[in-house]
Amino acid sequence: MRNFVSTQIEELTDFNESSLDVHPHVFFPSVVIISIFILFTLFNLDTAEALFSQLMNGASSVFGWFFILGVQLCLLFCMYLAMSRFGHIRIGGVDARPDYTRRSWFSMLFCAGMGIGLMFWGVAEPLSHFQNPPQVEGLTTEAAIRAMDLTFLHWGIHAWSIYALVGLSLAYFSFNKKLPLTIRSAFYPVLGDKIHGRLGNTIDTLAVVATLFGVATSLGLGVSQINTGLNYLFDVEISKGIQIGLIVFITSLATISVVSGLDHGILKLSRFNFNAALILLMFLIVLGPTLFLLKSYVQNIGHYLQNLLTLGSWTETYSRDPGWISNWTVFYWAWWIAWSPFVGMFIARISRGRTVREFILVVLFVPSVLTFIWMTTFGGTAINNVMGGDSTILVALDQNVATALFELLRSFPLVSITSFISIILIFVFFITSSDSGSLVIDIITAGGNLDPPVRQRIFWAVTEGVVAAILLIGGGLTALRAATISTGLPFLIVLIVMAYCLLKAFQKEMPPYYYDGNEITEVSRE
Repeated sequence: MRNFVSTQIEELTDFNESSLDVHPHVFFPSVVIISIFILFTLFNLDTAEALFSQLMNGASSVFGWFFILGVQLCLLFCMYLAMSRFGHIRIGGVDARPDYTRRSWFSMLFCAGMGIGLMFWGVAEPLSHFQNPPQVEGLTTEAAIRAMDLTFLHWGIHAWSIYALVGLSLAYFSFNKKLPLTIRSAFYPVLGDKIHGRLGNTIDTLAVVATLFGVATSLGLGVSQINTGLNYLFDVEISKGIQIGLIVFITSLATISVVSGLDHGILKLSRFNFNAALILLMFLIVLGPTLFLLKSYVQNIGHYLQNLLTLGSWTETYSRDPGWISNWTVFYWAWWIAWSPFVGMFIARISRGRTVREFILVVLFVPSVLTFIWMTTFGGTAINNVMGGDSTILVALDQNVATALFELLRSFPLVSITSFISIILIFVFFITSSDSGSLVIDIITAGGNLDPPVRQRIFWAVTEGVVAAILLIGGGLTALRAATISTGLPFLIVLIVMAYCLLKAFQKEMPPYYYDGNEITEVSRE
């Protein structure tokens, strides 16, 4: 512990001596765009709230089909790469070996990928779908099945395929082709040296803005739930003022983690959160309706896989009252896409030495399986309680979505302890999301420098907190959703082009072979 503290003091001392190391054509445009958003929202609160609502409704209703098609194609493309001859390509070259154990690797990518969201929506989403499902009657057996199908869709392999595509593209072009670890590098097969010009700068700037708003959305959701938990335990007022104070406090903690770097801060916090989340999960499984959960897990997985492509292609075309898809699926796809530069680059940063097949299969299925267990345990327990006649959690859900988790814990012993553990988990997920996002944004704005100066990481950590606070002030959940969808839409186009570039690069590295009956001949790379 003494050595760790000494290290922090030394790094903080270096902070005063360090100089900026930025790519000016990415850093300053990103700062200007974010600053304009902040100033506009602060000085036009009423107008901003109405604008956010119109922006969210317009983008999701007009382009919802495009989000759904894009994400479906993303999953199919990843599965193709994993099963193809390209699966043998090793990230970093044939002699590269992993920098982290699989346990550490998984802990970091899972905590960075979906941590706060699982805490916020683990109870609330399955229960919301159970109460008001699309296409079937609510609070029925069919509604329960539908609720888990839709929850698995939003948090399963479709979402992780977005991260896998971005992460694999960045890792390959950075570690195998020795290009900077920035989003622009993934477009080298199409743009060539133009990635160093205006087009490349535009791609990286878009990635920075999308990442910042995606992370800010998660931070806004997380701090709302922390405020609710503190209200349950200590009767702390639920208000935007308290939530902004929490953002300031937690962002301060996140800057300390940012200063400590990847191997000290993010890795240790991720391991702690993974273990703490596992303890809370096992607590509910053992003391909850264990047999019901085991049976529902088997049934939920089977039904989800059976209807995977149908669920992923549903656009609500023939519905007489459309809007469900816009509020749920389109928002989630935009959220994951907005997060993809951040999570993708972070996964790329920690995945050197893995093969393409190992990378895709692990990133797609391992976090998804654990997510399914989590959602079945928390959401399934809540549904079981309601089906057993306990409607108190539905009342709490209708009043404040963020209360759903804590209301569920009330039905278990040691509610004060489990609620406190939940708050700590959200705190640490908040910190890991903030410092991981800050590190990634700083790498992009520093032109791919994997170890940018400390002061820049602190700047981006603070900026994320400021944007989260502004979104809460300017429109709450509606503003968070609007910011996510508006930044996710243009980046979806970036993802589609990225997939084409990656396939083109793989084909050049491993060209097809032709067998004429006598010998095997390599087909020309041209």
